[in-house]
Amino acid sequence: MPHSIITIITLPNHNNTMEDTDILIIGAGAAGLMAARTLAKAGKKVTVLEARDRIGGRIHTLENTSGQQPLELGAEFIHGDLPLTKSLLDEAGIAYEHAGASMWRYEDGEFKQNETFVEHWDAFLNKLGELEQDMSINCFLLREFKGEKYRRLRESVRQFVSGYDNADPKKASSFSLRREWQSEDDGAQYRVAGGYIKLTIFLAGEIVAAGGQIHLNAVVKKIYWQQHCIKVVSSVGCTHSAKQLIVALPLGVLQVNAGDSGAISFIPPIPDHIKAINTLGFGAVIKILLEFDEAFWEDKQTEMLAGKSLSNMGYLFSTEEIPTWWTQAPRHTNMLTGWIGGPEAAEKADTHNTEILRQSLQSLANIFNRGEEQLKQRLVSYHIANWTADEFARGSYAYDTVEANEARFVLSEPIQDTIFFAGEYLYNGTAMGTVEAALDSGLRAAERIKQL
Repeated sequence: MPHSIITIITLPNHNNTMEDTDILIIGAGAAGLMAARTLAKAGKKVTVLEARDRIGGRIHTLENTSGQQPLELGAEFIHGDLPLTKSLLDEAGIAYEHAGASMWRYEDGEFKQNETFVEHWDAFLNKLGELEQDMSINCFLLREFKGEKYRRLRESVRQFVSGYDNADPKKASSFSLRREWQSEDDGAQYRVAGGYIKLTIFLAGEIVAAGGQIHLNAVVKKIYWQQHCIKVVSSVGCTHSAKQLIVALPLGVLQVNAGDSGAISFIPPIPDHIKAINTLGFGAVIKILLEFDEAFWEDKQTEMLAGKSLSNMGYLFSTEEIPTWWTQAPRHTNMLTGWIGGPEAAEKADTHNTEILRQSLQSLANIFNRGEEQLKQRLVSYHIANWTADEFARGSYAYDTVEANEARFVLSEPIQDTIFFAGEYLYNGTAMGTVEAALDSGLRAAERIKQL
């Protein structure tokens, strides 16, 4: 962790000490930090407990030893002109830059421009727009687009839902996906200059400057509560008490079954909220960062293979084991990022990183007609983030099931004005599963407490 972060973090206490605060927040991801910053600046005494040895949660930026743009193992893009994210970056003086570039697909031995590769896509969107009763997107496809004629369409939609939304097509809401697709702005994609870590450093700095505390390596397993009285014991032996609690943990952590490793227990139980938590969808993803000695996808051999230069390629979709790849375009670097999401990623949760690397290189070898061993020899460094196997994440980000609206309503209401929930899974806008969604949820939870 960079020294600049360490200097603004208060390390946890030991030896069974007691700490009282106004508001306790569990989780120092985007939602937890945003809530803490809002409350601390309002004069509240705030303590944040974070299980990891760093802040940020599913924002995880690594310094790039090659001196180029930092490496994002987690959140990487600003997907659209998202007001809260961009206003915070502007306030902090953090730059962000366009990340738009051409999209390609490799299929049946051919490279194709993305905008032309899905046959019957317009018919699919029109039919989806007429849907009156929500159902899973898989059920919708099987009902409206049966038969061999639409096989490729069904495969493409399922792959997109699994890859982009990290969702299980058998569970993902057709209404939610329709709303998302109708509101997308493909031209408005950005990266944070210097990495998303700069935003988390800014938020943490504001918290500490306003008198708040952030404790790292503080794993919480049990939450004891009654109205306006919270007590938790962290893994380092410190007992924290507060009047209110914001639970800003990833949905995947909250979905761990009671009694299983990593489960959070509420004493007394909160069955209605736990039922709602388990109703929502939480995706799986593995992200692979590969740095090569040069950008071979821009060379003459690839140009001859594709029939056109791929020097401005942003995204590349395929049906390979690791199906989705992107570059750092419009920057020209030697980095390729691989991505597999949804049920296929969940099946690889226990796969060793060496095997995931092998599958990644084999996928690229198949696409670019190179030898797997040749690519391995040209590999300078690699990083693999298996977020589903991460005990403090248990997955990537939330998606809407058919029952999501009712579940979100339950979770958006505090329990006796004492326990509040915050996280991207509570967001009800079109930017599901984003940093924006997490920030918005954290802000809303904090504002509810300020009104008490």
